[in-house]
Amino acid sequence: MHRGKGMKFVGDSRVKAKEHRMKNIPKDYSEYPGKTEAFWPNFLLREWMVGAVFLIGYLCLTVAHPAPLERMADPTDSGYIPLPDWYFLFLYQLLKYQYAAGDFTVIGAVVIPGIAFGALLLAPWLDTGPERRPVKRPIATGIMLLAVVSVIFLTWESVDEHDWEAAAQQGAIVDTDQWDVDETAEAYAIYQNQASCIQCHGGDMLGGAGAPPLFESEYTKEEVLKIIVEGSENGMMPGGLFDGTDEELEILAAFIANDGQTPGDEGDE
Repeated sequence: MHRGKGMKFVGDSRVKAKEHRMKNIPKDYSEYPGKTEAFWPNFLLREWMVGAVFLIGYLCLTVAHPAPLERMADPTDSGYIPLPDWYFLFLYQLLKYQYAAGDFTVIGAVVIPGIAFGALLLAPWLDTGPERRPVKRPIATGIMLLAVVSVIFLTWESVDEHDWEAAAQQGAIVDTDQWDVDETAEAYAIYQNQASCIQCHGGDMLGGAGAPPLFESEYTKEEVLKIIVEGSENGMMPGGLFDGTDEELEILAAFIANDGQTPGDEGDE
């Protein structure tokens, strides 16, 4: 008779089963030399050290090159063109293209970024190979390279196409305290009746809605008269908006030419 033939094993609840379960110990990675490492402390400690180096470098950069400040935000300034921070410039540039702006804004603002970031999120599931070398992981490497190249290209295009001189001018901090406007002057009352002027230059004549303060440039009375009647040479200010009398126009032009003060006999000459 073969050994064990016809034998049956019956369990007994009074006898404690011998513990054969494996304890919660990490897997032995010795069979994968050079391809794996323990998460704690090896991998995590190295990540912390790299993060600390970048953080210290970033703090030194902020101290050496403080963020530039612009004038106080004016919600009535429709001529101001905002520029996002550098890490959003690639999205800002994307919205300039034909099929990502205008009627297709949803595509540029939601669909394309959603596909891009969704692909990055799905990368671990799309490529589950154990290899760590980039050439052995074509899907993850391809997605990452495409994302990096796209961000760099769009950021460069945004910086290259932006008019930095105009941006510096429109955001320049203007010291309005340098003009002590005589609000009791007749010319100031005349200005208050000109809705088209107030709409751009503000009720205090110190600028707004994209227009500079009326006293920023050193125009003569004759030059101010010409601009009010004919408009500015750059086309930013149209002419023929003043609806007062010629006498009122003369008074207002002299007031502007004298930086908000009622001119004396010398200013009228």
